[in-house]
Amino acid sequence: MDYKAMYEEWLNNPYFDAETKAELQAIAGDEKEIEDRFYMDLEFGTAGLRGVIGAGTNRMNIYTVRKATQGLANYILGVGAEKQGVAIAFDSRRMSPEFADEAALCLAANGIKAYVFESLRPTPELSYAVRKLGCIAGINITASHNPPEYNGYKVYWEDGAQITPPHDSGIMDEVKKVTDYATVKTMDKSAAIEAGMYQQIGVDIDDPYIAELKSLVLHQDCIDAVKDDLTIVYSPLHGTGNIPVRRVLKELGFTKVYVVPEQELPDGNFPTVSYPNPETEEAFQLGLELGKKVDADLILATDPDADRLGVYVKDSKTGEYHSLTGNMSGCLIGDYVISQRKARDGKLPEDGAFIKSIVSSKMADAIANYYGIQLISVLTGFKFIGQQILKFEKEGKGTYLFGMEESYGCLTGTYARDKDAVVASMTLCEAAAYYKTKNMTLWDAMIEMYERYGYYKDHVESITLKGIEGLAKIQEIMNTLRADAPKEIGGYTVTAVRDYKTGIITNTATGEEQPTGLPGSNVLYYELTDDAWVCVRPSGTEPKVKFYIGVKGTSLDDADAKSKALGENVLSMIREMI
Repeated sequence: MDYKAMYEEWLNNPYFDAETKAELQAIAGDEKEIEDRFYMDLEFGTAGLRGVIGAGTNRMNIYTVRKATQGLANYILGVGAEKQGVAIAFDSRRMSPEFADEAALCLAANGIKAYVFESLRPTPELSYAVRKLGCIAGINITASHNPPEYNGYKVYWEDGAQITPPHDSGIMDEVKKVTDYATVKTMDKSAAIEAGMYQQIGVDIDDPYIAELKSLVLHQDCIDAVKDDLTIVYSPLHGTGNIPVRRVLKELGFTKVYVVPEQELPDGNFPTVSYPNPETEEAFQLGLELGKKVDADLILATDPDADRLGVYVKDSKTGEYHSLTGNMSGCLIGDYVISQRKARDGKLPEDGAFIKSIVSSKMADAIANYYGIQLISVLTGFKFIGQQILKFEKEGKGTYLFGMEESYGCLTGTYARDKDAVVASMTLCEAAAYYKTKNMTLWDAMIEMYERYGYYKDHVESITLKGIEGLAKIQEIMNTLRADAPKEIGGYTVTAVRDYKTGIITNTATGEEQPTGLPGSNVLYYELTDDAWVCVRPSGTEPKVKFYIGVKGTSLDDADAKSKALGENVLSMIREMI
């Protein structure tokens, strides 16, 4: 059925409600809009759904959510795990509570109990809840840090990580088999509650989750020593982090925590930012104003589902606030946790491991080497870090010490299997307290790390290409780079090409090939001279192709200059292709 026929089907089929039909009637005659809404089904990818809210097969709405859930239910029934139930959480975005209920009632109608949080909760708490309740799966309704018009649907498996092989492809196949929306099961909410198939959860998960975080504190003594002197500014960016972040900091004893008032309350329209992403300067504008007013030591912001943490730290010598990238904050937290575990225990486990994504900073490699622990690189997506933790547990070999990815996400501990900005906020504040007892700021600690490990600089460039034509152009870029690999980039010689789609690493000088050892993925990684590198991959959540860039300089200024030059060269090279 082509997009026009599908549009007419939604207009005329009694299954679709009047509000949906009114929205579709309003775009009658707008051929491009109709095509964009109906030219495809909103793709259920390896993590679930993400798209613009609205009516149509290529939009986030109650019908696409039900369809995805029916596919998930069919898979759960197929593996005979329906008795375990499914945990469901949602964030502050528009339609999040409604989508959560639609998912729950579809599951209930299929004989699968749904445990639904009573109100918005962070992504990492959903991961924890899946494990705590012994569920077979979890669903989180969130579009993370996407713009306000988006929402999404993340799926987790029983280990608490987002779905990985073989479950991801198995669930995707089941979702694709659901072709008639009218065949999707649902039921009345009151009937589901009465049947014991819809159960609210809340404080029974909150309390043990916070207790798990607090158990990871390494230096309560340092917190106690400076709790009244360390000044913290925090913004939840209108999302889910407000209550858990403030709660854990308060329970640890921090007394000077200021929340950005304009961004404190949940609001799916994100009125103070165009893009609720703690990676951007805009997200910190109000936080910095408050930080300067109260003379904050550090300024924190979490994204709407509180799995990513952005940070500014004060340089006491200049009074300036420095932004920490995800690589910087991840390495700073990781180095603190690993060094203080070693100091506390006298040594680190012989099988200790630092796990990072392939696009994360090489400083992580240097940290692992310094402490004599294993460095494990995995594909982009925190679920692959979770997969390694599960492997350690199953094999009884390997001790997880820390995991991070460049996209502002990390995890201390194994209570959850997704990145957690709540524990990251807690640990970074603890680290700030520790360094303050040594008359150091977090910026001082960062500079000390550069001097010890090297002046690594990493950043991401991207090109946005929307719509059908954009998807085709992104694929064309990847095909061109794959077929004709550059021999040099920005004055650096390409020494090896890692093609994660074919699973082969090619030494450009000798032609020697070896396996990547990782699952297939549409990613190209160029190893360059002078410890530099470039990685190219299409975004899994946005219409973008991303370019990850890493260099090593002789100073901060040198690293900044090299990074900027290499980034400009990469973008120039790609623009010639489009």
